[in-house]
Amino acid sequence: MGLVHSSVFEAPIDEVFTWHTRPGAIIRLTPPWGPARVVTESVSLRDGRAVLALPGGLKWTARHDPDAYDPPYRFADEVDGRFRWRHTHEFTAEGGDRTRLTDTVDTPVPERFLRPVFTYRHRQLADDLAVHRWARQLRPEPLTVAVTGSSGLVGSALTALLTSGGHRVVRLVRRSPRTAGERRWRPEAPDPDLLEGVDAVVHLAGASIAGRFTPAHKHEIRASRVGPTRALAELAARGAIGAFVSASAIGFYGPDRGDEPLTERSSRGSGFLADVVVDWEAASAPAEDAGVRTVRVRTGEVQSAAGGMLRMLRPLFAAGLGGRLGSGEQWTSWIALDDLLDVYYRALVDTGLSGPVNAVAPHPLRNIDYSRTLAEVLRRPAVVPTPSFGPRLLLGAEGARELAEADQRVVPQRLLDLSHRFRFRGLEPALRHALGRTG
Repeated sequence: MGLVHSSVFEAPIDEVFTWHTRPGAIIRLTPPWGPARVVTESVSLRDGRAVLALPGGLKWTARHDPDAYDPPYRFADEVDGRFRWRHTHEFTAEGGDRTRLTDTVDTPVPERFLRPVFTYRHRQLADDLAVHRWARQLRPEPLTVAVTGSSGLVGSALTALLTSGGHRVVRLVRRSPRTAGERRWRPEAPDPDLLEGVDAVVHLAGASIAGRFTPAHKHEIRASRVGPTRALAELAARGAIGAFVSASAIGFYGPDRGDEPLTERSSRGSGFLADVVVDWEAASAPAEDAGVRTVRVRTGEVQSAAGGMLRMLRPLFAAGLGGRLGSGEQWTSWIALDDLLDVYYRALVDTGLSGPVNAVAPHPLRNIDYSRTLAEVLRRPAVVPTPSFGPRLLLGAEGARELAEADQRVVPQRLLDLSHRFRFRGLEPALRHALGRTG
């Protein structure tokens, strides 16, 4: 029982060990497809405690062992009680600024259940160390970044990536602040000092577009984006802000563009979402007009087991009931969650990047090919097509046309021109990583 898992990383031992000491590290290492969710991070690898939530209201408290703490060579954590778990992390300098990390887990849990977890963890660590090393070449000093929507799918992952890289995150929240790292943000009347001491802003907040496009829902989609973005951009325009990075969407191009390759130079499309995105992007103009470098991240279909379309499709396909939607000929422009985070990271540190950026993988797929790939990763058939009336029953005619049936072949031309490094250029490895199906 248990596991020993070892990998070599292209970074010096002090850097690899220090990464584990920073806020966000355990969040970055926790698989999105697993049952655990981080509730409280440990404040110290020497004698701190981390708390994870499990299904059924259970909690798992991992206590770090002071006797095993030997920086930068070793630390260990263990779980008390009937469930035996002791996890020792050992770091060995391999020479040439390379480090071997060996994870040894003593537990009754069989190795076959642990191996995907640690394959995921080591891939995450290697990619995160690489992106931090790249970012330091452009911006050696750490940033202080204000983030809205920090509790959402993208926001929580982005804040963890940034803090584990040594940056400071100020979370802009609607409620009363609970920690020193939070500030109260009132979009209708923002505090003039809200962005004091902040180097850059990442604006992610906005109501989910999922659901039927009723008048009330459409109003919420627009109102949660346009007004708050303008208010924050106006505030950024009055401060010493280096970059204003705002979420946007490939809905800009409209839902029915067919085989036309869509770059950042392509014209806007028609429809409700296109109208919203145009106004949403225009709302960031106060910052841009004031000379603040402004980036609008037009995001495609984000692939994560923790949220979005993949979270909804996974159980259906896992049950062998998934398949193409309608004809399956419509294009799906997707991006792995971690690649989306890297686009935001680039927007923060690359002073040559501004304007709209298509945050999609280099290779969009037709829906039929996306469905086949997902089924293959889950080792299930994909022979049951979803009839066109299915999404229309759930989303209504307009919602189905704008969301489920959207046909957009979007190309990340700006990123390709910059030779941007994608963690996942193809869908299959992205899904295998996101779903823990690497074996």
